[in-house]
Amino acid sequence: MSELSIWLLFVGAAIGTFALRFSFIYLFGKFEIPPLLQRALRFVPASVLAALVFPALLYPNGIFDFSLHNIHLLAGIGGGIVAWKTKNVLWTLIVGMGLFWVLPLIF
Repeated sequence: MSELSIWLLFVGAAIGTFALRFSFIYLFGKFEIPPLLQRALRFVPASVLAALVFPALLYPNGIFDFSLHNIHLLAGIGGGIVAWKTKNVLWTLIVGMGLFWVLPLIF
């Protein structure tokens, strides 16, 4: 591909992404959203986060690993417990990353 083709691809992707996102913002401003859809949309961020996190925890090397030797899973569980108990993002990151660095030294 030529340099011009690559730049045109980037610009086209940027315009398409902007148009798609702007259309939803514009449409939601023009129409009343049904209460059922409003309730359903509240769960989208948690669903997306779960879809990103759980494969990384359960398939660390591309193979399903649900064992005590999976440090990704153990660090994620530790971070999840801290998040649940403290509701503090900073402590969740500190504990989760701390476990991720310390657990390989133990196992």
